[in-house]
Amino acid sequence: MELGIGIGWRPEIADEVEALAGIDWVEAVAENLCADHLPDSLVRLRERGVRVVPHGVALGLGGADRPDPARLASLAARAELLGTPLVTEHIAFVRAGGPLTASPRLEAGHLLPVPRTWDALDVLCENVRIAQDSLPVPLALENIAALITWPGEELTEGQFLAELVERTGVRLLIDVANLHTNHVNLGQDPAKALDELPVEAIAYVHVAGGVERNGVWHDTHAHPVTAPVLQVLAELRSRVDPPGVLLERDDAFPPAAELAGELDAIRATLRNAALPAPAEGPRPAVRSEGPPPAAPVPAGARDRTAVAQTALLSALVAGTPAPEGFDHRRLRVQSRALAAKRADVVAKVAPELPEILGDGFRAAFLAYAGSRPMSGGYRRDALDFAEHVLIAGGPADPVARRRLTYWWQDRSGARPPRRTTRLVRAARAALVRK
Repeated sequence: MELGIGIGWRPEIADEVEALAGIDWVEAVAENLCADHLPDSLVRLRERGVRVVPHGVALGLGGADRPDPARLASLAARAELLGTPLVTEHIAFVRAGGPLTASPRLEAGHLLPVPRTWDALDVLCENVRIAQDSLPVPLALENIAALITWPGEELTEGQFLAELVERTGVRLLIDVANLHTNHVNLGQDPAKALDELPVEAIAYVHVAGGVERNGVWHDTHAHPVTAPVLQVLAELRSRVDPPGVLLERDDAFPPAAELAGELDAIRATLRNAALPAPAEGPRPAVRSEGPPPAAPVPAGARDRTAVAQTALLSALVAGTPAPEGFDHRRLRVQSRALAAKRADVVAKVAPELPEILGDGFRAAFLAYAGSRPMSGGYRRDALDFAEHVLIAGGPADPVARRRLTYWWQDRSGARPPRRTTRLVRAARAALVRK
């Protein structure tokens, strides 16, 4: 399946994406799409023949629990709505705790690395098979960037991915920026990873920007693509002609001309690193006979994985002692990064909060996040933060406190307010601002 050159579709750059020349396809974050209708921009792109691929971020297939049937059904519904040729997700865990550990459920709000152990691989493979059985189209999984590495790993990244493909037949979404991130942060050689993984299983490739601070590479998706990332793309292209390559940008969006320039740099990299065209024959296909019969997950593998992941996530978001063998400095960096991302996303999903709290929003939220792990989604997190501020007697300004109170009341009910209630509250809010 040939995709071509694409770009990540985001509402903030919808007009720019529509205007870009030479875009064959786009990728949209699945959880940001409604299950029953599409944004007008995506409708227009599809009418022009531009494919739209949903990219999931919340399944947590690398977690100890089996995939949530409701999340799988939601992803399947978006695949049906888009008429997509495939869906994608990540090799990561995003939550821990719960029944397997008899502990509170914790949400990371971010993609965290799966330990490259045989236990974790067994659990991941069963979770992937469950997802494959629930989706109407093929699944491809993405390697993630990491600030930390697990002690006692038994496989390299390339070996882990090769085993995953061998056992499940899943496709791969290779993010070359993440390979570069893991090179800087963890000392892992991108060329070795590319040599070890089954490049014929690649469905497409991600390219994104980041920034290095104090010797740590942050995969921000908010900075221009750098030369080292393009070099990893060239390394990949020297081994295989990927069916698709996509530019990701999630924040600090540049003008359309800069996006076009980055796409041109990607095209040039692919062109200059291209393998000689084969004399004959089509592109090598992924094994057609499918994966071997599924083996059961060994007894205790899910429990052991659950305990390990819960201990790590608890250290990152709840301040519990660091599990043995981890780099404590890197854990602190990762913990701060998770809290900062929570603050950024809450400010996006609830823009009224930084407006009401002003310059004090970020400091107040980071202080809150340091002792209160996220247990639900970001919208729940925003409500819990507002409630925390109010219970603590803030904000000090009485007008801001009334506004925050009304904001929390409007959104904390079990059901959305009726139209009359919304009108009354809007009028009340207008009076509060005067």
